[in-house]
Amino acid sequence: MTRVVVISDVHGNIAALEAIVARLPKVAPDQVAILGDHVLFGPKPTETIDLIRKLQKGGALVTAGTADIGVADLDYAASFPGLAGGLPPALKASVEWASDELDDDRIEWLRSLPSERRLRYGEIALTFCHASPGSRTVGLTADLEPSTTLELISQTDSRVVAVGFTHVARVKDYGWKVLVDAGSAGLPYDGDPTAAFAVIDVDAEAKTIVAEIHRASYDNDAVSEQLIARGLPGDAYRAATVRTGKLVR
Repeated sequence: MTRVVVISDVHGNIAALEAIVARLPKVAPDQVAILGDHVLFGPKPTETIDLIRKLQKGGALVTAGTADIGVADLDYAASFPGLAGGLPPALKASVEWASDELDDDRIEWLRSLPSERRLRYGEIALTFCHASPGSRTVGLTADLEPSTTLELISQTDSRVVAVGFTHVARVKDYGWKVLVDAGSAGLPYDGDPTAAFAVIDVDAEAKTIVAEIHRASYDNDAVSEQLIARGLPGDAYRAATVRTGKLVR
């Protein structure tokens, strides 16, 4: 049996990531994967990157997310193609603040991250990406047409497709493939304000896959207060989202 922990969408919320990391000794994973949108919106981008890099040095697989392109290169069309007509001022201010907070070394690290990583245990392969196989910006949301979902997860031969992006944690077994959406560690939208992460157990001999969503509690109020104190446009709504686990805007 091999156990993989999947973390995504930390969004600069170091307290949420620390809460998950504190759970790792008990969960006892063989592998950790962290799937992008590492710093945008949260109050602690530098500290978040430093902890992710520490995990990476310990063997964690790390991929880039949609917002990481914006923070690293201020390329808004690449990061937010749905907003090609113009970035809302509150979003633009948050991207620029996060970019300014990071030094050149951390920016280069963001730029160096791949879009996807893969693992194989026996005949069972796993693909790890931020939004969907082949795309950082097309997410596998629960309300997609089933045919579209199947088309997107068919862009890889892997039996397990592990993603983030949606901020809504879920596991969906299609029989021939298992979709594992780790949700968001630092900014969930699914009504549960605790830090979400996924645990995948792969039995290569039995050729079975069991995936579950786990949650880790942390001091949401403290992070909300940090956002309010920062005072960027939109931070009051982000603070409310952190407190409630529901998208507030």
